[in-house]
Amino acid sequence: MVSLILHHRVVVGLVLLGAALLATFLFRRWRRRGPKGVHDLEGTGPPRLDGWTRLRYFFIGPPRDLQDRSLYHHISLIAFLAWVGLGADGLSSSAYGPEEAFKQLGEHGYLAIGLALLMAMTVLIISAGYSRIIEQFPHGGGGYVVATKLLGKRVGVVSGSALLVDYVLTITVSIAAAGDALFSLLPAHHHRWKLAAEVGFIVILLLLNLRGVKESVIALTPIFLIFVVTHVILIAGGIFAHAGQFPETMRSARTGFSGGISALGLGGLGLLFIRAFSLGGGTYTGIEAVSNGLAIMREPRVRTAKRTMLYMGTSLAFTASGLLFCYLLWHVTPVEGKTMNAVLTERFIEVVPLGRVFLWLTLISEGALLVVAAQAGFVDGPRVLANMAVDSWMPRRFAAFSDRLTTQNGIVLMGLAALAALLYTKGNVDEIVVMYSINVFLTFSLSMLAMIRHTWQSRTQHRLWGWRMALFLISFLLCVTILTITVIEKFLLGGWITLVVTGIVMNLCFLIRWHYDTVTGKLTQLYRQLTDTPTLQGGTTAEPDPLKPVGAILVAGYGGLGLHTFLSIFRGFPSHFKGVVFVSVGVIDSQQFKGEGTVEALKASVEENLKKYVDFSRSQGVPAAFRMAIGTDAVAEAEKLCLQVAKEFPHVTFFAGKVLFEKEKWYQNLLHNETAMAIQKRLQWAGKMVVVVPARVS
Repeated sequence: MVSLILHHRVVVGLVLLGAALLATFLFRRWRRRGPKGVHDLEGTGPPRLDGWTRLRYFFIGPPRDLQDRSLYHHISLIAFLAWVGLGADGLSSSAYGPEEAFKQLGEHGYLAIGLALLMAMTVLIISAGYSRIIEQFPHGGGGYVVATKLLGKRVGVVSGSALLVDYVLTITVSIAAAGDALFSLLPAHHHRWKLAAEVGFIVILLLLNLRGVKESVIALTPIFLIFVVTHVILIAGGIFAHAGQFPETMRSARTGFSGGISALGLGGLGLLFIRAFSLGGGTYTGIEAVSNGLAIMREPRVRTAKRTMLYMGTSLAFTASGLLFCYLLWHVTPVEGKTMNAVLTERFIEVVPLGRVFLWLTLISEGALLVVAAQAGFVDGPRVLANMAVDSWMPRRFAAFSDRLTTQNGIVLMGLAALAALLYTKGNVDEIVVMYSINVFLTFSLSMLAMIRHTWQSRTQHRLWGWRMALFLISFLLCVTILTITVIEKFLLGGWITLVVTGIVMNLCFLIRWHYDTVTGKLTQLYRQLTDTPTLQGGTTAEPDPLKPVGAILVAGYGGLGLHTFLSIFRGFPSHFKGVVFVSVGVIDSQQFKGEGTVEALKASVEENLKKYVDFSRSQGVPAAFRMAIGTDAVAEAEKLCLQVAKEFPHVTFFAGKVLFEKEKWYQNLLHNETAMAIQKRLQWAGKMVVVVPARVS
């Protein structure tokens, strides 16, 4: 007894010592770390970083180098890594989808043979449909884009809203199922810690994704590989171990089928089968993730995505149908506090060597893969949000990138929403799967309907259009069947919550778009005549004199707000300024960052707009020049650029245009980024004169 106590004390002491050494190492690394390649404005070396910045760089990483021409190549994913990052969502659904379908069969478990075959066929058919969608939409063919382009903007909002809720629930259901799988290994009295552990998983994933997609995928790849290996062994071994019982199983199935027809009739048995198939719809979730995630695929993008879809479809079809068949062969029944996969594995290890080790590896890898599967929600959810923000259905700030080239705002929103859903449902997988499946099959159905319409309209352009039509029609009928039965059966068991939340998101989208359209219309009306301003005969070709007073105007695209600011300077300060400098920052967001050459294309676009401003100014007889920068944070890059301009032109005054509302509302700060005010505050702190020119909107 004494030696045992001493042994435990030694182990605890070593653990504490290791933790102390690790903490010391991490603290010293944090103290030393700074952003690579970033220098202060004087060019004397790395800037002094405050504690918060050091901490952020430590967890998330330093800014990406936007001047690196191979940047997109470095952060994009090959097919295998895309399978890990996006395919895990589909593959992990085998942890709860087949179980739910098998439970619905009840005493008619013999139907699992046909159900396994239909399940595999459904996965392959829907995957083939999405491979065709990838061909049609090589820059990303998720439900929002497909529905918007082929069925109209309003239908696209329905699909996009459903997808946003869906990806929040992707994170929630994956993490909750991971908790169930991992805590199946522990005694019941430990289950009170399950919810807290699940919250921790979401926080860890959130931090990983703020670092970048590729980093998070590479970190999680070993978990994915262990899951694949252990489940291939479990399914193949489980089938071969009972290969001698196949004849008896088939005889039992025939006998059960005859008895089922006698008890329920052929129609009743068919309805039971379709019900089990539909309520096991969680199996097919995650298939769309690949078509939504094309933006992170390595070139040639379409080929990479189709290969990823092939990996996902075949692996999910094998795993889901194989597990369902093993439930039948091994006579697996639900056990309180354990998943059916855990029960199956416990029975399987009785006939294999190193059984306990295999049990722990299988269930831990399954739980860990479910955590990896939540990655799809963090990868694709913010991208859908960014696409909708670009189209003005969501606040435009959600299209912005962080300096790590991640859609940071969207990632944080997805994480917080998933935490709220997890706490609301208390991690109940059965409840979350119902909420989750409804929106999945709503978007599936709309995507397949859109492709049916597109295939018919373009039938003269494709020699094999009939085969495509059949593929999309079958996929549509399967998806609509699952959607309808799930809504009817589970409406009062959580389905109504999904429909209500999705409806709220849709209405919010329409309100946001109405606001942006209203503001844009009024600004257009206000500035309609500015571009027709008469020019002076001959104008000028001069550059501003650095020794004279100069006005520096912060502009975005060429348009009314920039021209209004320019004209306001000379109306408000007649004969004072002897020249102007147009200052602009090209912001890389989810709309621009589509592949290699992104930065060069953005530079060319920003330079073209600035040259238009310079030409306009010189046509008014005012000497003009321009200065520009490229970055992900408009405010930070503008601050640095303006301070450089101030060194070049010592007598400069900065001007920025800002939309001013007659009646300020609380939501306006959310919908409009207040860039001008933020830049004004920073430059005034640096001792520079800044004037904000209002553009009044009533």
